[in-house]
Amino acid sequence: MPAPLLELPSRESVTTIRADGSRRFLFPADARGRFTLARLVVGWMLLAVVVALPLLRLNGYPAVMLDVAGRRFHFFGLTLADQDLWLLFFVITGLGFSLFFVTSLLGRVWCGWTCPQTVLLDQVFRRIERLIDGDAVARRALAAAPRAPGKVARRVLKHALFLLVAAFLPCLILAYFVSWPGVGAVLQAPADHPVAGVFVVAATGVLWFNFAWFREQLCIVICPYGRIQSALIDDHSLVIGYDAKRGEPRGHAHPGAGFGDCVDCVRCVAVCPTGIDIRQGLQMECIGCAACVDACDEVMTKLHRPTGLIRHASQNALAGRRTRWVRPRTVVYFGLLLVGASVAAWAVSTVKPAAFLVTHMIGAPYIVDDTTVRNQFFVRLVNKLNSPVRLVLHVNAAPAGLRQSGFADAVEVAPLGEVVLPLILQQPRAGYTGPFLFEVRVDDAAGTFHLARQVEFLGPEAQLLREDSAASPR
Repeated sequence: MPAPLLELPSRESVTTIRADGSRRFLFPADARGRFTLARLVVGWMLLAVVVALPLLRLNGYPAVMLDVAGRRFHFFGLTLADQDLWLLFFVITGLGFSLFFVTSLLGRVWCGWTCPQTVLLDQVFRRIERLIDGDAVARRALAAAPRAPGKVARRVLKHALFLLVAAFLPCLILAYFVSWPGVGAVLQAPADHPVAGVFVVAATGVLWFNFAWFREQLCIVICPYGRIQSALIDDHSLVIGYDAKRGEPRGHAHPGAGFGDCVDCVRCVAVCPTGIDIRQGLQMECIGCAACVDACDEVMTKLHRPTGLIRHASQNALAGRRTRWVRPRTVVYFGLLLVGASVAAWAVSTVKPAAFLVTHMIGAPYIVDDTTVRNQFFVRLVNKLNSPVRLVLHVNAAPAGLRQSGFADAVEVAPLGEVVLPLILQQPRAGYTGPFLFEVRVDDAAGTFHLARQVEFLGPEAQLLREDSAASPR
């Protein structure tokens, strides 16, 4: 049975949805060229890094590990406790402004080159599909063919491999939270780890559905970045575009007769992973993968014509106008990027090898007896190092007569451990003048760092306490 003809897209509708609402599946052809090769190298390098990070160990722990259960978060040798997570706000903000800045200059380079959806779909799942079902023409013919033993066998093999890769991905994600040995424990005894087991099964199903069926619809229908980019780019941003002045009117392979360089071979449409015709202008579905650039350059080379009919250029450049790289939006985005990066660097530089919290004990905020006003606290000491540390505690800036009890001056905290100690402070009624602030300070015995927190000593107003004392029978 011959393969059905390639359906040409229209800019007036979503390519993958027919007029009757049914789904039109895409079978992108293979592209060959410098951008395709570069995306292959970048994609597999990113995959290698993502797989290697939970395996690479720094300071005795994985390079990246989000130990939620232990409330420890390891990032390239730096360990954060749960109270340090506020730092991630500045890191994420800096990354967000970086994406804004890069998009304003280079368009959707993230989508086409580094997005996990694009990398996994193009470099893994579609390669498996091409290996089993053949090139785009063979895949289109196979999809249109009636059910037969050969077709069923190919489908079973393909989806079995899809399912295998989809099952590996949740395990990889889980390794960032429990390490690879922890993943092994989950797989060996899933009943002992029900939450992790359910996550692996559910995520496997979702990922298989996405990469086996939903595919480019995630980029077109769900991902908000395609919409956001409309507000981030302008006519000076670098995008993939068709040089209509050079290409129109479309003709044939023989020069002359008033035709442009485009021979209407639709090779650019055949290789597009989202099924658009870039000759119709910049569209939301374009992810900037440059497959159409390589495809068109290959045709132009065969016809002995200059390459670049489809190329990276701004909308202004394609229209024959000047491209300005320095403009208000790039200046603003770069300024925000610098602010975010600077604050993130400062925030990370403030991280100490230990942390502590001081909280009032549950119950009455203060206790008044015949001779004293008493406050009771918990002091939580956290060691972020993978070696024991000896911490020395002090109560500073306190009024005269304040007595403390409940913990020793020096405490040893185990590697990545924590200790919770009581702290009881008593102020004689005679010297009590009302609520006040004092400082709890923690120093390591080696004198390499110190931590301090201001805490409020609670109690009644001094006047009320004196009136109560005067009214009490002697």
